[in-house]
Amino acid sequence: MIEATFVLLKGIGESTERRLWASGVENWRAFLGCDRIPGISPLRKQAYNRDLLAAMHHLQEGQAQHFSRCLKPRDHWRLFETFRSSTVFLDIETTGDPAPQGDVTVVGLYANGRMTSLVLGQSLSTERLQRELAHYNLVVTFFGSVFDLPYLRAKFPELVLDCPHFDLCFAARRLGLGGGLKRIESELGIHRQADLQGIDGWEAVRLWQRWRRGQTEALDLLLRYNDADTRNLEPLAEILYSRLRAHCRSMNGEL
Repeated sequence: MIEATFVLLKGIGESTERRLWASGVENWRAFLGCDRIPGISPLRKQAYNRDLLAAMHHLQEGQAQHFSRCLKPRDHWRLFETFRSSTVFLDIETTGDPAPQGDVTVVGLYANGRMTSLVLGQSLSTERLQRELAHYNLVVTFFGSVFDLPYLRAKFPELVLDCPHFDLCFAARRLGLGGGLKRIESELGIHRQADLQGIDGWEAVRLWQRWRRGQTEALDLLLRYNDADTRNLEPLAEILYSRLRAHCRSMNGEL
């Protein structure tokens, strides 16, 4: 999908992109292979050629950060298939207070079938979090552009978070799916264990507090809850990516 994307070019929006697709210019190579394109001046075409050649180079080198700079956040979903093997699904738990006063209690990271849980006071630090995130080219969250990532930046100001970000909450809204993660999971047939049903973010805060008071089993339940939230982002991302791509196909032909 990313190699069929032209909205990364300055001055090209979705309507122009659709016109390019409809005219048979379906990807970067097709664009570069055209001497002239109606509606684009020769000088502008040369500039676009340079930008697309640069994009091809960065893509070949696996430099996803380049696309954070030239794509709007709402279009980062287009990178999911290309960077699927270097995608991390991320979800955090907190003490329930705003970032200046509160703390991150758990950071869940799930990638390639492996779950990593970083816990405040045990394994969670700027250095460990940066080391874990360094392996990945795309971060996937649910509502993370509003909550998870700003919270992490506030509590770990030296943390570098510069790779593209696929926020499933806003992708779902574009497809007419409203509500929170659990509601959308249920609507799409994504399940979690029965004893985790009904646990939400506020209960996660209470579980942390109970563990701090000495109830050792509370931390286990908190980690299992975060594990489910984090792992379930993967099938949700696959469904939403497929639907977004199908929406493009329905309007513009196979991409």
